[in-house]
Amino acid sequence: MVKSKIITVQNIPISVSSKNDKDYICLTDMAKAKEGEARAADIIKNWIRTRTTLEFLGTWEEMYNPGFKVVEFDHFKMQAGLPSFVLSPGQWVEKTGAIGIYVSSGRYGGTYAHKDIAFEFGSAISSVFKLYLIKEFQRLKDDENDRFKLEWSIQRTLAKINYHIHTDAIKENLIPADVTKEQAAMTYASEADLLNVALFGITAKQWREANPKLEGNIRDYANIEQLVVLSNLESINAVLIRQELPQQERLLQLNKIAIVQMKSLLKVKEVKKLK
Repeated sequence: MVKSKIITVQNIPISVSSKNDKDYICLTDMAKAKEGEARAADIIKNWIRTRTTLEFLGTWEEMYNPGFKVVEFDHFKMQAGLPSFVLSPGQWVEKTGAIGIYVSSGRYGGTYAHKDIAFEFGSAISSVFKLYLIKEFQRLKDDENDRFKLEWSIQRTLAKINYHIHTDAIKENLIPADVTKEQAAMTYASEADLLNVALFGITAKQWREANPKLEGNIRDYANIEQLVVLSNLESINAVLIRQELPQQERLLQLNKIAIVQMKSLLKVKEVKKLK
């Protein structure tokens, strides 16, 4: 799935897309800053056909793309510099299996490149333009990170609120009268670990033993999807407790629910936008 946002660099609107959880910047939009829209495609072709560019692209692909076709890359590199050598972004991708560049059609159509490559292309536009591009891109990522933190905080708060509903159900249905605070705490911990095992597959103690250098608990390191599912599981478990289902049976049900909900959330566009 590809989604696009717009940043403005020296009055030029530039699309930034997210593909496979990686950031790609539109080279076509960037090229317009040099000589206008009419020559954008030629500027990219002239840039990609040079030996310096091909060596940069090939090295990047070898670092991040296991499926990169090195033989085809070597063939292009041997031709680089010859007057007859012509290469388009589409040909580069098709022949070498490159993932650092892709060509798209439609509303946000054009040639897109991974941010590492786009910054390198910025040097072909101008050093000043490149600096402003990096600044605006970083501003975009900072804004996205701030929104992510807000949504994470909201979901964490929701999980804590639902936890009170969860513990009330435990207190009303599982804890006998006149138990000690220590006994009650053990029951609460048991039910908390029921949810941990259902969602994360391990108990709080097992997580701490596996991560001795980390502060906090397993839930502090949960992602957005896990926090959403956790808050749902707390509410569901409260209902199951009131139905007087045995803990073992509740664990099996909650685990199945967690799997289904996680699969669903990973497909939801609104959740992906938070990343």
